[in-house]
Amino acid sequence: MVAAPLTTWLLDSDPALRWQVQRDVSHDPPEVWQQTRERVATEGIGARLLALQDADGQWAGGAFFPAGFDFDEVETAGQPWTATTWTLNSLREWGLDAAALRGTAELLAANSRWEYDDLPYWGGEVDCCINSWTVSNGVWLGADVDGIVDWFVEHRLPDGGWNCEWVEGSTRSSFHSTLNALKGLLDYDVATGGTDATRAARHSGEEYLLTRSLFRRLSTGEPVAPWVDHFTNPTRWRYSVLNAAEYFRRKSVFDGTAPDPRMADAIALIRAARQPDGTWIQGDTLPGREWFTVDVPAGEASKWLTLFGIRVLDWWDAYR
Repeated sequence: MVAAPLTTWLLDSDPALRWQVQRDVSHDPPEVWQQTRERVATEGIGARLLALQDADGQWAGGAFFPAGFDFDEVETAGQPWTATTWTLNSLREWGLDAAALRGTAELLAANSRWEYDDLPYWGGEVDCCINSWTVSNGVWLGADVDGIVDWFVEHRLPDGGWNCEWVEGSTRSSFHSTLNALKGLLDYDVATGGTDATRAARHSGEEYLLTRSLFRRLSTGEPVAPWVDHFTNPTRWRYSVLNAAEYFRRKSVFDGTAPDPRMADAIALIRAARQPDGTWIQGDTLPGREWFTVDVPAGEASKWLTLFGIRVLDWWDAYR
């Protein structure tokens, strides 16, 4: 059980967060959290992002980067987070009803092209993470993304996962790319029921992470990098054991399976990061231009990370 003051603190939040707290922490009846979820389109950060949509269906005039973006800025100021894909990711993750974006899928099909080779938006491109987000956003908005799903099945690497650097010749999977690919495939399977091929691809990617305990090198057993227990919101593209555990929680709910015991050490890292007051602390977020700030600065208690941490530990502990 979550302490009452902590629940009260979490509930004092934007509708995009509050409906999830009502559903997953205070366990309010569906009619309560569903009513709050409907407000994402008309109040707070959800409404603010919706109001910034361009007439052609895009945000900031571009698919993955803002129109006219100077790519030297990535080196000096970081990846910008204002363009269409990043904005759709946020709205979808906040629980916006796709009806609020009625017509957007068609507008993007007509007007949006990837910066890579000017490829059509719903056809995807060559980056695993970009393609994964396009699958997730496509099934949410009702676009045809079957071609990208087939691409994932065909581009799985021999060790079972994916790596965005495959175009540079990499044959070893990446934690970041594999988790992002899995999220897109899971969203596809949830929306459509999936296929034998998508389920097999998901299983192999999940095994890639699970055989490594979600954070260890297969060769030495050592943590793959310091970022494995570096928790931030928004996550953007970055891997952490909390981000991965949230994926496996969603997969468990959808597949009707219990948590895999190979996650135990990762869960211990998540539990160890919990503060005495029950919160999780914001880490250093990725730099880059954004429409507006949606969470606290580094070093402060994050309501979003606290929700994610509570949700994962409640799921894990329910099976112990």
